[in-house]
Amino acid sequence: MEDTILEVKGICKRFGGVLALNDVNLQITRGEVHALVGENGAGKSTLIKILTGATEPSSGTIVFEGNEYTEFTPVKSSELGITAIYQEFNLIPFLSVVENIYFGCERLKNGLLDKKMMQEECQRLFNEIGIDIDPKEKVKNLGIAQQQLVEIAKAISKNAKLIIMDEPTAPLTDRETETLHRLVRQFKEKGITIIYISHRMEEIFDICDRVSVLRDGHWISTGRVSDTNRSKLIADMVGRSLGESYPRSSEKHVETVLEVKGLTNSRIENVSFSLKRGEILGIGGLVGAGRTEVVRAIFGADNLYNGEIIKDGKEIIIKTPQDALKHNIALLPEDRKTQGVVMNLSIRDNISLCILERLSRFSILNAAKEKALCERLVADLKIKISSLRQAVQNLSGGNQQKVVLAKCLATECDILMIDEPTRGIDVGAKQEIYKIMRALADSGKSIIMVSSEMPELIGMSDRIMVMRDGKIAGELYPEDYSQEAILNYASL
Repeated sequence: MEDTILEVKGICKRFGGVLALNDVNLQITRGEVHALVGENGAGKSTLIKILTGATEPSSGTIVFEGNEYTEFTPVKSSELGITAIYQEFNLIPFLSVVENIYFGCERLKNGLLDKKMMQEECQRLFNEIGIDIDPKEKVKNLGIAQQQLVEIAKAISKNAKLIIMDEPTAPLTDRETETLHRLVRQFKEKGITIIYISHRMEEIFDICDRVSVLRDGHWISTGRVSDTNRSKLIADMVGRSLGESYPRSSEKHVETVLEVKGLTNSRIENVSFSLKRGEILGIGGLVGAGRTEVVRAIFGADNLYNGEIIKDGKEIIIKTPQDALKHNIALLPEDRKTQGVVMNLSIRDNISLCILERLSRFSILNAAKEKALCERLVADLKIKISSLRQAVQNLSGGNQQKVVLAKCLATECDILMIDEPTRGIDVGAKQEIYKIMRALADSGKSIIMVSSEMPELIGMSDRIMVMRDGKIAGELYPEDYSQEAILNYASL
C-alpha cells in the first residue's frame, strides 16, 4: 500500500459569507511531487495557510502521519515537519544567509550563540544539496534565484518532511528553473514530499507525479500526471474548454506611430525600431538582455544617454514617466505588486491614480466622474470585484493585472507597453488578458509586449524583435517564427 503522509478530510473554510473551501478531500503520498493547480481564487492559498497553521479551518480534519488534527498552529505545523515557500520570500534582507536560515532556531553553546557551528552546518547543507552561495553574504545582495535557494535550504535545515512550494519558478530564468527542478528531484529521492503549485503546465508534466485540481473552492480531480494532458487539466481548472489560446489578427499594419533611434544608456546600446498602429510588437530574449530596459527607457523610468523618440512623425522629449503619459504612452510594468499598483489602496484609487488632475477642477476631485470611469473600465475588462473600494491586495493575480491595465487605459494612451503580461496568473486569466490585448490592438492601439514565455511571444506577436546583450539581435515575422529561431538570435 502507498504510504500516505497527509490526508485532508472534509476541509471547509468560510470568510464571512464567502466559502473559500468546500468539503475538500486530498491524499498526499510520502515522497511524491504532488501538483496542486487551479485558477486564482480556486482555494489553493487558503489550503496552504490551513496546512501551515496560519488559518484555522471552519470544519474538517487533517491527518498527518496517521495522527488526526482538527486545528494546526504554525508552531505545530513546523514541529511536524511541514513548511511552505511562498511567492513573497520570508527573508530578512539585512541579515546574512546563515542568520536567516537559523533565525528562530539558533544554535547555542553554553547559553551563547554559536556562530561557528551554524556556519559549518550551513556550509555542509549547501554542499549536500549543491548550492553555491556564501553563507556570510547579506540576503539583500542576492538575486531572486539565490534567495529562492536560501528559502529551500531554510526548509531543509528544519528537517522538513513536507515542503509546499507556491509558484517557485515565477521569478526565475530557464536555467535557474532547471536548478530548482534538480533540487525537487533530489528531495524526492530522499523521501521528502513536495506539494507543488504552479501555473506553468510544462512544469507539472516535467517533475510532478500526481496532480489535484481545485475550482471555486471545490476539489475537482486527482490523478497521475501520466494519465492526463494539458487540455483536460485546463478544462478541469476553468470548467470549460478554452479553445484557441492566442487570438491572432489578419490586419496589415502599415502606419508607423512610434520610431526610436539609437536609444542608449548603461543597459542598452543603439536600439532602433518602429511600431505600427494596431500592431503587437513582441520583444524576446534571455533575462538580462535589455528587454525591460528598452520599455523603461521609452517610458522615462530610466535615463537615456543618447537617442531619439519620434511619435506620429514628431520628435518628443521623455525624461520622466509623467512626460510619457502626456504623450499618451503607458507602461504596465513587470512587477505589478511593487511598481504597478499600491496594494493596500482600493481598486478605484489605483485606477484613477495617474489622472487625478484630469478628474479634478480647482483641485477638487469629481467623485462622480471618477466612479463612472472606474465602473466602465472594470466592466470592459471583466474585473471580478466585490466593490470599487475593495483593496487590490485582496484580488487574485489575474484581477490585479487587470487593475494595472485599467490604470493604463484610464490615461487614454494610444501606445501601451506591457512587460510580462501574464506572469503569475492562471490559464483562464491568461486567455482573458490575451483577448483584451488583441481587442485593444484591433481598436487601433499599438502594443509593445515583453515576454519570457516562448509560446506567448510566438502566439501573440505580429512581429518579434529579439535582444541580446542590450542590442537588437534580430527581427522575425510570423512566417519565420519558431523557438529555435528566437533562441538562435538570443544566444549567438
